[in-house]
Amino acid sequence: MRCLVIPWIAVVAAISAVHARADEPLLAKLPAKFERLLPLHTKLGPPQPHDWLVEHKEPGQSYSQYLHSQPIRVDKQRRVIYVQPLGEFDSAQRKVLDRTAEFLGIYFQLPVKVRDDLSLDVIPTEARREHPTWHVKQILSTHVLDKVLRPRLPTDACAYIAITTSDLWPGRGWNFVFGQASLSERVGVWSITRNGDPHGDDTESRSCLLRTLKTASHETGHMFSMQHCTLYECNMCGSNHREEADRRPLWLCPHCLAKLCHATGADPIQRFKDLAAFSKRAGLKMEQDFYEKSLATLEGAR
Repeated sequence: MRCLVIPWIAVVAAISAVHARADEPLLAKLPAKFERLLPLHTKLGPPQPHDWLVEHKEPGQSYSQYLHSQPIRVDKQRRVIYVQPLGEFDSAQRKVLDRTAEFLGIYFQLPVKVRDDLSLDVIPTEARREHPTWHVKQILSTHVLDKVLRPRLPTDACAYIAITTSDLWPGRGWNFVFGQASLSERVGVWSITRNGDPHGDDTESRSCLLRTLKTASHETGHMFSMQHCTLYECNMCGSNHREEADRRPLWLCPHCLAKLCHATGADPIQRFKDLAAFSKRAGLKMEQDFYEKSLATLEGAR
């Protein structure tokens, strides 16, 4: 089902899997503050044809299971998210990069540093290809993770993620991916190539930004050992094609939010305040409304 002539798009979860304990119930009780958010969220319905969960039978990961998986967490030494530009960016693409780096800092409530650009010259011939049907030039995402990022991983990095304007593919049997990250090695990569036109009008550029924010935060979530969500409509759900990815929200379900707060030490109230303010500045009205409702729910329970 992932042959090269079928245009599947996949957000690949990981190179190295961190397995949740099978004896933990998926819907184990959440801490009370996250339980209060459950009524705001929509449970994940049956997958549609060609959706991620049709192609990939994943059991899911509750908050309780996450705690037992010994996840990647920030500590005194490792608490910076590094963003690595890879390849050339024009002014519109650079604007998307800069806003995404700002968003990642808010989303994870951690400092973010953008590193100096790396040329695509670091990608050797054997890690490049032209797609056999579409004739699109692509770079091998696994090479970026293993050979470009891991040797350059800063000592204070809790996550190191590359952004590129080049199309990505993860190896034999795949057409391309939005992004790929490791659950255990703190590295990831994503491409803005298939996210729309950053040079277009307000609607087109906003759509490109929103898609980029989703992919960047999803992949960074994997770097904190968060597996794909199978419980709710959530930013950590897997996506197998563009229409499915566009259905997924930018926000996290309460289980995945609890995981993020456990990994980063984030205060969910401050996080919602900052996310609402960012969404307002970026013209993301639906996201702003949701974050404000979430904030009101938590503040009202104080």
